[in-house]
Amino acid sequence: MAPNRRPETTSPYHSPLRAKQAAETRRAIIDAAITLFGERGWAATTMPMIASTAGTAVDTIYSTFGSKSALMMAAIEVAIVGDDEEAAMMDRADFALLGKGRRSDRLRAGVRYTVGVYQRSVPILRALQEAAASDEAARKRLTQYDEDRRNLTEAGLALILGGAVPEKVVDAIWALTSPEVFVYLTQGRGWSVDEAEAWLVHMSTAAMRQPDTDADSPP
Repeated sequence: MAPNRRPETTSPYHSPLRAKQAAETRRAIIDAAITLFGERGWAATTMPMIASTAGTAVDTIYSTFGSKSALMMAAIEVAIVGDDEEAAMMDRADFALLGKGRRSDRLRAGVRYTVGVYQRSVPILRALQEAAASDEAARKRLTQYDEDRRNLTEAGLALILGGAVPEKVVDAIWALTSPEVFVYLTQGRGWSVDEAEAWLVHMSTAAMRQPDTDADSPP
């Protein structure tokens, strides 16, 4: 959400250069936070560390985000989505591609999309889970993450299958393509990302083989 605007009488001059510099500084801070939270975790990452990595001052981080918790929330959003644009994931062009082509191609695109999100966000999601033990905002964001992921799964399946999807199918794909399964395969068992992706495509195809999903869908 955009910050509240100051009254016009207190800010008569707007500098595009200053706004550009502020946006670049904000993104540098977020990128540093994503890296450090992902590598070191929540508790071991300090604001001075983030400031040093971002090449800015600690005071600048506080004036931009307000708190370490708020910075974590901003970093989570960018890590999941891949940028700092405001458009929701399901409103974006790359998500819309899940509705293009043959159903097998759409499913593969959906799995690849999901794997890409996990490659960006799994490290910082661990930090979010750590933070949730002591930070209320992190607890709420973790709960929201699970809800958002299911909603995105349902929307993606609707594109892939060309219509409404039975609840149990959504639940099955939501569980199957969870970050926990992805991490277990790639980090716990040493699978390559390509191997995990191929397996998820195969298992998702099997999970969707139900009469009410196959009847009117192209092959």
